[in-house]
Amino acid sequence: MITLEESYRRCRNLNRRSGTTYFWSTYLLPPAKRPHVHALYGFCRYADDIVDDLGPSAVAGRAEALADFGDRFFADLAAGDSDDPILKAVVHTVRAFDIDGECFRRFLRSMAMDLSVERYPTFGDLLDYMDGSAAVIGEMMLPILDPSTPAARQPARDLGVAFQLTNFCRDVAEDLDRGRVYLPVEDIDGFGAWPAIESRRVTPEWVELMRFEIARTRGYYAAADTGVGLLPPISARCIAGARRLYADILEQIEAAGYDVWSARARVPTWRKLATAARTVLPPRRLRVC
Repeated sequence: MITLEESYRRCRNLNRRSGTTYFWSTYLLPPAKRPHVHALYGFCRYADDIVDDLGPSAVAGRAEALADFGDRFFADLAAGDSDDPILKAVVHTVRAFDIDGECFRRFLRSMAMDLSVERYPTFGDLLDYMDGSAAVIGEMMLPILDPSTPAARQPARDLGVAFQLTNFCRDVAEDLDRGRVYLPVEDIDGFGAWPAIESRRVTPEWVELMRFEIARTRGYYAAADTGVGLLPPISARCIAGARRLYADILEQIEAAGYDVWSARARVPTWRKLATAARTVLPPRRLRVC
């Protein structure tokens, strides 16, 4: 039987392997809280891999595997423990911080949508998907971050949406390989950018579409910033660091001339480390001679 420590270690390794920006941000939290963030990531990554990385499995098989995963999680949560290598840590974290189980149902609902929904006609439709795939992640995280007021909930949701919109801008080619387009159809139509997507080329229409999507994403980052002051200082540092790292991805896209087709926009590891250092260390004081 797997130990709790080993389960948390597996979640950490999964986080480090698959979500480097998220992983480095956890270093801005106290060591005692980091494993719980890794556990939440482990749950989300496990479900996402069922949807996207089961090789040639048919949609029906993926749907069944996702449903089985959800059933196992909720049964283990009710029992208070799990023998699953990932879920053991997740169940422990959820119960330790009294995280609302409904958050996980909403998340799994959105993961199931990825099995049948290929495009989102409007931004409102995309927001419905992101309620479970992104905004709810902020809600899961809040009990671990220990906010001073319930008013932190909406900024946390906004930050989750900002993170995912950033991913959508960066991962257009990868998503297209999976048969999905997460940029709203109404936006693509409005800017006449379908030829750019179909040919995977940077065109004037594509540039204007990306500028629009990036501006919208930055609006969500700005809305999320209002919640940083509602967190304890050490949690605020973590969120500020993660926000800075993810927002840097947008700058990388811009620096590449909005070419998300040739290469995936990445924030270099040295910049992640430098951001963490700037976030954690106090500013140097000027010496008075």
